[in-house]
Amino acid sequence: MRIESPKDLAALREKYRGDVIMRLVSDDFETRTEIKVALGDCGLKAGAREILKILFDEVNAARLENVSVIGVDCLGDCGDEPRVQVVEPGKAPVDFKKVDSTMAKDIVAKHISSRKPLDKAKDMNPTRLQLLICGGTGCISSGCLDVETALEESLKKHGIREEATILKVGCFGFCEQGPIVKVYPDNTFYVRVEGKDMDEIVESHLLKGKPVERFLFKDPETAERYTAHRDMPFYESQVRVALMHCGVVDPERIEDYFGVDGYKSLAVALTEQKPIEVIDIIKDSGLRGRGGAGFPTGVKWEAAYNVKSDKKYVVCNADEGDPGAFMDRSILEGDPHAVIEAMAVCAYAIGADEGIVYVRAEYPLAVNRFRIACEQARQYGLLGKNIFGTGFNFEITIDLGAGAFVCGEETALLNSVEGKRGEPRVKPPFPAAVGLWGKPTIINNVETLVNIPQILQKGAAWFKTYGTEGNSGTKVFALAGKINNVGLVEVPMGITLRDVVYKIGGGIREGRKFKAVQTGGPSGGCMFEKNLDAQVTFENLQKAGSMMGSGGMIVMDETDCMVDIAKFYMDFTVEESCGKCTPCRIGNTRLYEILERITKGLGKESDLDELKNLGETIKTTSLCGLGSTAPNPVLSTLEHFFHEYEAHVRDRKCPAGKCKDLVEYIILPEKCIGCGLCAKVCPVNCIHATGETLKTGKKIHVIDQNECVKCGACLPKCPPKISAIITE
Repeated sequence: MRIESPKDLAALREKYRGDVIMRLVSDDFETRTEIKVALGDCGLKAGAREILKILFDEVNAARLENVSVIGVDCLGDCGDEPRVQVVEPGKAPVDFKKVDSTMAKDIVAKHISSRKPLDKAKDMNPTRLQLLICGGTGCISSGCLDVETALEESLKKHGIREEATILKVGCFGFCEQGPIVKVYPDNTFYVRVEGKDMDEIVESHLLKGKPVERFLFKDPETAERYTAHRDMPFYESQVRVALMHCGVVDPERIEDYFGVDGYKSLAVALTEQKPIEVIDIIKDSGLRGRGGAGFPTGVKWEAAYNVKSDKKYVVCNADEGDPGAFMDRSILEGDPHAVIEAMAVCAYAIGADEGIVYVRAEYPLAVNRFRIACEQARQYGLLGKNIFGTGFNFEITIDLGAGAFVCGEETALLNSVEGKRGEPRVKPPFPAAVGLWGKPTIINNVETLVNIPQILQKGAAWFKTYGTEGNSGTKVFALAGKINNVGLVEVPMGITLRDVVYKIGGGIREGRKFKAVQTGGPSGGCMFEKNLDAQVTFENLQKAGSMMGSGGMIVMDETDCMVDIAKFYMDFTVEESCGKCTPCRIGNTRLYEILERITKGLGKESDLDELKNLGETIKTTSLCGLGSTAPNPVLSTLEHFFHEYEAHVRDRKCPAGKCKDLVEYIILPEKCIGCGLCAKVCPVNCIHATGETLKTGKKIHVIDQNECVKCGACLPKCPPKISAIITE
């Protein structure tokens, strides 16, 4: 079927909305009930405005503070107007047709207030059960495909296969707890399940109505079990805008995307708005680029719009290269149609007719799902010629990158697409004026783009209700490292680092002390304990010597060596430098060599000054963003952990015990209980029971320093209550 007009789209939205709206509403952290009245042309002629007023008056008279009455556009089935939908959190939406004044009053007084379902109510959810399996890369690697197969077999075995819909959706965010299965309509969140567990879940939960408690998430601090994910501390402080549909829609079913108002923003833009009006909405929203630099998106679009050219391009930057970052990958895997819609909106706004998604080949699942989404969009006429019958043409192609980190820089990316070496260009001119093949080009990353449809649907003012002045909206982070809750999180801009680390992240593992958090990947810097109460904004991170970056956030504890951390990131940067400019090619190599020397115990006092001077020189003289930000990890750790650098250089010691050449593992004889656990894991058999015999008959163990390879395997094996092994 080809969609010829917004009315065709509205009919499809109504047709498939019942399949998906229950999931979206159940996942909503708001507790409000919405009464929606269709105010399309047919609805207005049938008296919908009067029904809207009656509902509004009845809700106010009953003082229902958690109920909203809102007017929406056409809901389809014009012969059944006036139409009303009631959407309550945790329940399947209910549809009322041919609503008169009496039914309107009954909807409020009986259906909502007294909880007495009306005979004329129609449950919009066609199946009794919806079973969602996280199908992101993380859960696939944990075995979700086996879970899917086992669930299918168990439903058939128990004779309820026809009563349930199984969907493999995008990332739920709580990656460490995968594989994850969610059961609707009661919104039960099962974690770390296996294929062999499916029979128990089907028999107990689906047949008898008793959730299996041992598969519910258990808070590591309080030991409390949670049924619904929105009640968990991990999700409680999150706000989903960019990730709104991830874990809700089936990314390989365009029908699911229709059900959540998919392509509505594109339809409205093409048929009701001028290009400059679209740009003005994006400008007013305050949306800034989520790829790292934070440049205002609307301003960038306006620059391309103002350039006269016979050809323009829209490029989606999905070349996500930061270690530990997986934001764009997860969005492409979980909500590919939102990216397509946003690119089409951008193309209309600036006057382009061709789009390119530049994505690294290491993301095969994301690439495959995006290809499927593009083909589905073409079949419905949402890509190609004459979209919505407006004469607007737009097509998207996929360009696979080879994984070069520097190609995340926009001009290096353009060179790569053109078949050249992935090296940055001198700016200005900027791509908005002279980009791909010398034509005006807009480059936005995945996260930036998926905000666009939401902003156009709900308005710039809505988007600005999240975040702070100058930093509106939300930001997605890949939270990783020495933290209890590892995963993909979306938080309002302006949240404090403390809330991210301790509320959402659940604090540091094993009760250890927080030391630092690396933001912005290799190009970023470290934020320290004194920064924990700082708001997460573009400016605040830059002031602290770090940056937002694409959204990597790696937490470190007291066992991490900051000199070693700086060396790790410099090693990455040196490897990924394109080599075009001398400061980056040579300067960063020298920085790495100095750090390597220091961690081996060969550092000199002069190295500390040289690190600072060389780092600052590289920042001011490099050609592109990679080189100019590469010294950040060195400079930020040097400023805040100078004492660790001094210990490495002056005392030839690594306080954290990470730098092998500076560490000795010693067993304290007064604490050793002779258990031998350390000796069992020693790979070179350098731990021997040759010391004093204890009253228990066991012998104190000692480490042969000449044989020890300083692997550290013995340290975690010593019982925590004993702690007989130390590093010096």
